[in-house]
Amino acid sequence: MLKQIIHRWERKLSTRDNNRVTRPFEWGIEFLEPEYLARTNGHRPDAREIIHKFNERAIADSHNYFKPPATPEFYFEGEYVKFKSTVETPFEQNNTVYARYFPVPPSNGNLNGSRAHEVERAEGRAVVVLPHWNARPVEHVATCQWLNRTGIAALRLTLPYHEQRMLPGFERADYMVSANVGRTLQSMRQAVLDTRSAIDWLFAQGYTRIGLLGTSLGSCIGFLAFIHDKRLRAGVYLHVSSYFGDVVWEGITTAHVRRGLESKLTREEVRKVWLAISPNSYINRLKHDNRRGLLISARYDLSFTPELSRLLFDECDRHEVRLDRAIIPCGHYTLGRVPYKFYVGYRLVSYFRKHL
Repeated sequence: MLKQIIHRWERKLSTRDNNRVTRPFEWGIEFLEPEYLARTNGHRPDAREIIHKFNERAIADSHNYFKPPATPEFYFEGEYVKFKSTVETPFEQNNTVYARYFPVPPSNGNLNGSRAHEVERAEGRAVVVLPHWNARPVEHVATCQWLNRTGIAALRLTLPYHEQRMLPGFERADYMVSANVGRTLQSMRQAVLDTRSAIDWLFAQGYTRIGLLGTSLGSCIGFLAFIHDKRLRAGVYLHVSSYFGDVVWEGITTAHVRRGLESKLTREEVRKVWLAISPNSYINRLKHDNRRGLLISARYDLSFTPELSRLLFDECDRHEVRLDRAIIPCGHYTLGRVPYKFYVGYRLVSYFRKHL
């Protein structure tokens, strides 16, 4: 009974966005990093082979693939930290990163000048917040403020092609996840590298205990960053899944992307072309890793389906990865609605208070 109610609610909420555009399939090889492209060895590989080999090389060398080549210069303006992304895309608008900073205010409520920095450094705890796909600027702000009230600073990152980084003429972050295979690989790598640069900035401010909170697409980005950046002490991931391509293929949120993909690819091929940005490709790297993480799945999720989340849990069990888990009796969109958002908010804040 509850399942049917939640599913109806989910479908209703998913149709509120009526500006989704189905874009044509493209291999997008021009967006791939040259150092991970396979040598031809005298023959001309087709685009499918190039993409498959690219994924193999990126996974094998993921320590470098997901490592920023340098620390960018940071600028603080108003509430925002700004810096140049270490991944340069063809779209200038997308190449500047914005992160809204939520420091912990002092007990007297006045936060200014050097006194503010004294308070922040004394506490030493901060969380990087990675929003969901097509999040608006106001979303996830309440979570940052809630973290503040418990003595934890927050840095809310703007994802590629979102908000200030959105391309002129666009209403959605279509280039973040699309039927262009190479561009989607690039945008996800860019998001991971931007996250690691944001961690650099937090360390420069004196924070020594840093965590990460990711939601939906932000959960995937955050998990990849957590695996490859040992400075992160704890992570909470809202809506987890196993294979990036499977989520795009099955989820109601990405049905319009699937329509572009299925003109050229099968479901199995979609999984393969995006293996380098799939959490299950790297679970083995967490074996014997004692850092803490909480994986949250929604039992009635039609976007990150429970079956795909279970593949992640099974892979964790196979490699004896001891991450905590929680399954909430709601769906993808309804997790952000009363009463579920309050329950999950309490769980995540409590988790960071305990493990940061």
